[in-house]
Amino acid sequence: MQFQVMNSPFNQEQADLLNRLLPTLTESQKVWLTGYLAASQTAASEGTATTATAEAPVAELSTVSAVQPISKEVTILFGSQTGNAQGLAKNAGKTLEDNGFQVTVSSMSDFKPNNLKKLQNLLIVVSTHGEGDPPDSALTFHEFLHGRRAPKLDDLRFSVLSLGDSSYEFFCQTGKEFDQRLEELGGTRIQPRVDCDLDYDDPAAEWLEGVINGLSEAQGASTAPAPVTAVTEAGESTYSRTNPFKAEVLENLNLNGRGSNKETRHLELSLEGSGLTYAPGDSLGIYPENDPTLVDMLLQEMKWDPEEIVTVNKKGDVRPLKEALTSHFEITVLTKPLLEQASKLSANKELTDLLSAGNEARLKEYIEGRDLLDLVRSFGPWAVSTQEFISILRKMPGRLYSIASSLSANPDEVHLTIGAVRYQTHGRDRSGVCSILCAERLQPGDTLPIYIQHNENFKLPENPDTPIIMVGPGTGIAPFRSFIQEREEAGVEGKSWLFFGDQHFVTDFLYQTEWQKWLKEGVLTKMDVAFSRDTDEKVYVQHRMLEQSKELFEWLQEGAAVYICGDEKHMAHDVHTTLIDIIEKEGSMSRDKAEQYLADMQQQKRYQRDVY
Repeated sequence: MQFQVMNSPFNQEQADLLNRLLPTLTESQKVWLTGYLAASQTAASEGTATTATAEAPVAELSTVSAVQPISKEVTILFGSQTGNAQGLAKNAGKTLEDNGFQVTVSSMSDFKPNNLKKLQNLLIVVSTHGEGDPPDSALTFHEFLHGRRAPKLDDLRFSVLSLGDSSYEFFCQTGKEFDQRLEELGGTRIQPRVDCDLDYDDPAAEWLEGVINGLSEAQGASTAPAPVTAVTEAGESTYSRTNPFKAEVLENLNLNGRGSNKETRHLELSLEGSGLTYAPGDSLGIYPENDPTLVDMLLQEMKWDPEEIVTVNKKGDVRPLKEALTSHFEITVLTKPLLEQASKLSANKELTDLLSAGNEARLKEYIEGRDLLDLVRSFGPWAVSTQEFISILRKMPGRLYSIASSLSANPDEVHLTIGAVRYQTHGRDRSGVCSILCAERLQPGDTLPIYIQHNENFKLPENPDTPIIMVGPGTGIAPFRSFIQEREEAGVEGKSWLFFGDQHFVTDFLYQTEWQKWLKEGVLTKMDVAFSRDTDEKVYVQHRMLEQSKELFEWLQEGAAVYICGDEKHMAHDVHTTLIDIIEKEGSMSRDKAEQYLADMQQQKRYQRDVY
């Protein structure tokens, strides 16, 4: 609320003073001031105030009036699984520093929750993982804030930037929970929460601009804030997620043997001339192209002219329609927001009913496994222009893959391990956009638009002597190939143990000769494998871990770091439970103590996961 001279009984100088004071007051100070003014008015009207009672509050009021503008110290806490939230938090920190604020940027896992009470200005940048869960690095802080020990935060000013994917049911759930909880504890918003979909750059910049304006107003700043721009580290490549590098394909091989049920591509890309660098544990983002057959079917269904020129973004960039549908827009995933926008373009009552309250389960069932072609066939006719229709589509998101190589071992190259995704649903053959591009249409000499996604949450130990335990079935093997290449190149002598699983030993033992060479040379200390289809009873990596439980716990006691890469919903969940089982049994602990043991490992960065 701002006092204006024209609609208040104050002169300009008084209004300016009030507008500087009020944003700095806590709720308890505002309540006290309201009571003081009411009491003063009552005393004046009754003429009964004594000198003592009249003067004491004035002395207190002078203290309130002399409150300094709020602290210029800002704490930014991020919870990040793949590195997006961390990158945005660091960018926000640098921009705030450019605007004269003293900024501390920290992972939630490194922040001591008891210090929360000391903060005046807090910014939260957090992603949502899986089915509405906090990322691993945010788990402890999230649990503390929602627990009984969380303090009252009446003096806290905060704002939340939430990252998510609207194709998931619990879109931006973690950010929503932080935002609601901080308000419940008494905090006041500097700027309303902003929920970002996969294309987060513009909404994140708008959020940061709002935060800076809110903080600057509270400071009584008269100068305009510095512009909000993405920050590039000194010495960093000019290529990024928003400016991808076109990397030449050097090799594209099928790692599986003849007769396998799977197709796993080993892709080698050139980084020459890009200036791009990466470390083991980082990911590579690829902007793929949609299947040309699907694009043609969509054009035919809608009777669109492939050469019609359309605008593809807010900047006003234009493309021929076929090119836009091929390279710029996502057409293989349906989301609730997309259906809500589509309902405004269609008179189809079925679509309106599907989106009505109480139909959440039916809506979720419809969205699952369908694409844009299904949508336009289900709910036409579409009596709108091509431009109107494509304006509701989401920008093509990059696909992230764990890097399977070490830069020191492969200068100017990056390697990937990509499983081809093919399936059938709702009467049609379907395929993964990027994986099938790589499997069927990408040849050596072609180029791919790529960027590096740094991930500080999946890194080799700083001490090279620390033992490492790696669990990566299927394509989850990728980052561990990077780890071992790096350790071989550096001559590291710390112990290493790999658990790998897939369907068949003969056809699906990915990078078999490399692992056997590393074992022979001692670069890899131990390896246990599980091939689930080679035995009557299916055996998975967690079963091999249980068989080795005594030695595995000894490694943990020696300070080993554990890394898990692969499917979160099944494999990573089962491995997590198995680790607790092993700790409970071999450490002779209660279940609670075993769970705490693993939680402590996570806090110490000795338990890291790259899961999807």
